[in-house]
Amino acid sequence: MTGSEVSPSFRLAYVPGVTPTKWVRIWNERLPGVPLTLVATPAGEASDVLRDRGADAGLVRLPVDRTVLSAIPLYVETTVVVIPKDHVVAAVDEVSLEDLDDETVLHPLDDTLAWERLPGEPAFERPETTADAVELVAAGIGVLMVPQSLARLHHRKDLTYRPVTDAPESQVALSWPEDETTDLVEEFIGIVRGRTVNSSRGRTATPPQPKAARTDKSGARQKPAAGKNPRSGGAKGGAKPGPKGTAKGGPKGGAKRGKPRRKP
Repeated sequence: MTGSEVSPSFRLAYVPGVTPTKWVRIWNERLPGVPLTLVATPAGEASDVLRDRGADAGLVRLPVDRTVLSAIPLYVETTVVVIPKDHVVAAVDEVSLEDLDDETVLHPLDDTLAWERLPGEPAFERPETTADAVELVAAGIGVLMVPQSLARLHHRKDLTYRPVTDAPESQVALSWPEDETTDLVEEFIGIVRGRTVNSSRGRTATPPQPKAARTDKSGARQKPAAGKNPRSGGAKGGAKPGPKGTAKGGPKGGAKRGKPRRKP
C-alpha cells in the first residue's frame, strides 16, 4: 500500500457528559469500512483540539470560536444542583437560584455554565475540576450546579440532584473546522440529524424513462398494422361501418343498438 492509499478513518472528540454511543453505532452500521475513533476531551479544550486538527469533528458545549469552527446545536441540557441526600433541598422536586442564596456554591475551574453572577455564597477556593467539586459536596463543603449529564456522570450513592429552574443552561453541539467539511463530516452530520440511509441528500434523481414499445416473442418491435386503429383494436380487413342501422359483414338486417322504436 502506498502513502496515497491510506485507509479512511474518522476521529470524533467528545466532552464529559456527552454520550455518543447511539451515533457511533449507526456510523459502524453504515460505514463498516471506515473506523471511528473517539477522542475524550475536557470541555475547555475542545475548541483547541478541533482547531489543531486533533479530531475531524467534536460533540462539544457551546460557545465555540465561530470564526474558525462550524457548529450545529443539538440539544440543551437542564441544569441541576448536586446535594447530599439528607440536604433540605432533597425534599422538593425543583428549586430556584433564590432558594440557594444561603448555600456555599462551588465553582470549579472547568465549569461549563455561563454565569453573569454566581448565586449563593462563594467558596474560599475554586476546585480545579468538576470531579473535585463533587467530592467537596459529599464532604458537606457546599453545593454544585452542573448540566444534568455531568451529575449523572459523577453519580454517588450519598448524593442526589434537583433541577434549578432559572439557572443558565448548557447547549451541546456538533462542531468541526469550517474549512474541513469533508464527505465523512457530512456523513456524521446526517447521522446526528437523523437522516436515513436512503436519504436523497447529494444524490441525483433518476430522470423518468420513456415507456418501451411492445415487442413480439422474437424481440422485434411491433408496428400497428395498416388500417388498424390502435385504440379500437380493429384489424385490417375487419368490419367497417355499413349503411345506417347495419354493419357490413354482419348479420343481415342487423339493427342498430338502442331502444326499440314504437310502432306508429
